[in-house]
Amino acid sequence: MIDKIVIANRGEIALRILRACWELGIKTVAVHSDVDRDLKHVLLADESVCIGPAPSGLSYLNVPALISAAEITDATAIHPGYGFLSENADFAERVEESGFIFIGPRPETIRIMGDKVEAIKAMKAAGVPCVPGSDGPLGNHDETNLRLAREIGYPIIIKAAGGGGGRGMREVHSEAHLLNAIALTKSEAKSAFSNDMVYMEKFLENPRHIEFQVLADEHGNAVHLGERDCSMQRRHQKVVEEAPAPGITKEMRDRMGKVCADACVRIGYRGAGTFEFLYQDGEFYFIEMNTRIQVEHPVTERVTGVDLVVEQIRIASGLPLSIKQEDVVMRGHAIECRINAEDPRTFMPSPGLVTHYHAPGGAGIRMDSHLYSGYRVPPNYDSLIGKLIAYGNTRESAIARMRTALKEIGIEGIKTNVELQRDIMDDTHFQTGGTNIHYLEKKLGL
Repeated sequence: MIDKIVIANRGEIALRILRACWELGIKTVAVHSDVDRDLKHVLLADESVCIGPAPSGLSYLNVPALISAAEITDATAIHPGYGFLSENADFAERVEESGFIFIGPRPETIRIMGDKVEAIKAMKAAGVPCVPGSDGPLGNHDETNLRLAREIGYPIIIKAAGGGGGRGMREVHSEAHLLNAIALTKSEAKSAFSNDMVYMEKFLENPRHIEFQVLADEHGNAVHLGERDCSMQRRHQKVVEEAPAPGITKEMRDRMGKVCADACVRIGYRGAGTFEFLYQDGEFYFIEMNTRIQVEHPVTERVTGVDLVVEQIRIASGLPLSIKQEDVVMRGHAIECRINAEDPRTFMPSPGLVTHYHAPGGAGIRMDSHLYSGYRVPPNYDSLIGKLIAYGNTRESAIARMRTALKEIGIEGIKTNVELQRDIMDDTHFQTGGTNIHYLEKKLGL
């Protein structure tokens, strides 16, 4: 087993990783920027190393500083969490070349899955259903691109091959706007991702966002842990997630889960991963694979009883999976609300001093957060400050418990989106289940 891990992240996910390490008897090293020295996991870790000033490029994205932190503390592994360098193949490669264990997939796997065009090719070869599209990058021949769009059928969507996080996408509803959309997306992709390759897909107008959690080891074993519904989104950013997904039958779950697990074996996947699909009219269409732990992993943990971060560490240590597919049983229902430091109406970030913090409790409630009274939320990073998870024997029970927890939670000194989350839990369409990815934006008038 790995004996010391550098946690190459911050906030609630860093604290989550630290707790898993302690459970396994593993020592921890917290790296932090100069404005993050008072983060909860930094105060609790066995050791801490300042890796630079506040800007991410000079700290959490500073590869030499992260490698140096592992070297001077005699760590054996680095856990990237999510975001930052978690899906950076060059970083994973550098970690392994430096003699440390990267807690995640192999660099070559990350590289393939990070390129949306290559990922789709790999998934098609593995038998995973994909959205009808260009089956490769778009060239510079206008007539060929116009013909492709006609064959696929409008509306279509232009996507950046190196995109992610909801960026690098543009919908096109008529031929008159296609060529300009391609040019704009290429330009934006070059600026944002240093890669102007784009591709074309059929735009599904009323899909849900359904994703499957997988675990795979280096011994050829792979399992799926069911699906999550992440359709409640704003500008392609998830706001609420739940497991299992309303309306997905056990037969459908077993079929698609097996497809995902089999694909992991075929591509030689290692670690935790998520297959993301658009689901419409009873059909699944692959959109991307996330080669890391997800923000929403707690809902899967709650309904399966599997600790995904512990499994990540075990797999990275070279151990086989501790579970087989027949051991995975989904029980009850779990919902996660992302709690952000932002204005609930304008969505502008709201950094500042947390003058009071009270975490909700009660049956079936879990709060993953690094907040405490007196903590100052910096303006330099993502606005996520916590994840509130409610579990019940039924979906109705989980919603009821979440509504109670959202009444109880207390965060003062900064603005948060708790009010928005309360509104979503009270929404009759959400309570019915099965809303599509456009529902929240239409509800908010965006």
